[in-house]
This record gives sequence, structure tokens and C-alpha cells, in this order.
Amino acid sequence: MPLIEEFEMTGNWLFRWRSYLPLLMIVLVFSALASFDYPLGSHFLDELWEIGCLGVSGLGLAVRAVTVGYSASRTSGRHTREQIADIINRTGMYSIVRNPLYLGNFLMVLGVVVFLRVWWLPLIYVLIFSLYYERIIFAEEMFLRRKFGPEFVQWALKTPAFVPRFRQWKAPESPFSWKKVLRREYHGVVAVVASMFLLEAAGDLYTGHGFEVDPLWNALLPITFGLYIVSRFLHKHTMMLTR
Repeated sequence: MPLIEEFEMTGNWLFRWRSYLPLLMIVLVFSALASFDYPLGSHFLDELWEIGCLGVSGLGLAVRAVTVGYSASRTSGRHTREQIADIINRTGMYSIVRNPLYLGNFLMVLGVVVFLRVWWLPLIYVLIFSLYYERIIFAEEMFLRRKFGPEFVQWALKTPAFVPRFRQWKAPESPFSWKKVLRREYHGVVAVVASMFLLEAAGDLYTGHGFEVDPLWNALLPITFGLYIVSRFLHKHTMMLTR
């Protein structure tokens, strides 16, 4: 099989299972717990580190929220079985980077990975992410190129694949939809906060610091799971978050 076709076939397979395969990182995460400790042995610095990691993941969530909130229907979706695109998004986040949702994913998980305070884990994560999403993006862009032809090529020539070019920002053509963001992104908020809290608890127990819920988590956990319960109820049992 020609390499270009193999890349596309592999990318389509990874695209279908992209929500689950990253869970394999859990093995590395548990390995990193053996080196978990407070920065310089300071609990205060530990709390600052946690806030910084939350900020990185929060930036990723914000990137996804802006992208999803301004996106057109049948684009920027959670489709798993096939590529879907009725148009090429070229405004908002898509005016400065071709793959803003994957950029958001990268930052969300990076915050969780750095949370473990182990220097080698972020390096492995960046390598795995690069190899993993390179194939997915390749398959997606082959689909877009076949469907939209010169229109896609013109957009891709001036829009970076992953590192934003902020000076190219173009205001979105459609209004922002909080309904769309709440419907699609509340899982991500819960996943980030729950992951960091569980890693903190596991790390403290593993290193002998004992289990103690810090004020930061006392505030974040009720807010986060309250948001999850409300959003899920509205999504499943009402029409408030429908298109």
C-alpha cells in the first residue's frame, strides 16, 4: 500500500477511536506517581503549582469553548465514524489555526500531565501527541482537500496547522452559542478537575503526606460537579440546550 494511503487509513482509524486511545497514557501516569512530591517540599508551592496547571488546562478549555461556540453546524464535531464538513470554517479560531480543537485538547491534557511534577512525562506526552494527531490531521485534511479542492488549499496555505498566528484573526460570522458549549464541553471541565484531584489524592497517599482535601479542591469540586449535574440534566431531559 502506498505510504500516503496508509497514513490516511491509519489516521481515519485513530480519528474514530481518538476519544479512547489516549487513556493508554494512564500507565505512564501511574508510573510517574512514584516521583510525586511537593515542589521544594513546600505545600504552599504545591498549591501554586496546582493553580498553574489548572490555568494551562483552563486555557485549553477556553480554546475549545470559543471554537465550538462560534462554529457552524456539522463542523467541529464529536463525530467518530466518519469525517463530516459542510463548509470550511475560516473565521474565529479557524482564522488563526487549522486545528483549534486539537490545540485545546493538547493544552487540557498538558495541564494534567505537568500536574505530576515529573520532567519526563510532558516530553513523552508531546511526542505521543505529535505522532498520534499527525495521522488524524493528515486524514482530515485529505478529506477536506478532496471535498473542497482549491478552497481548502488556499485556506491551508495561509493558516498554520497547530501554532496560532494571532495577527490573522477574523471575527466570527455567527453569534456565540453558550448552549452549544454547555452541551458539548461540560465533560471536559469535569474530566480535568476530577483527574487533577485524583492525582493529588493518589500522590499524597503514595508519598505519605496523608489524605487531606485542600481549600482549592473544596471550592472547585462542588462547583464542577454541580455544573455537570445541571448541564447533563438540561441536555438529557429538557430542550434548553438543543440547537
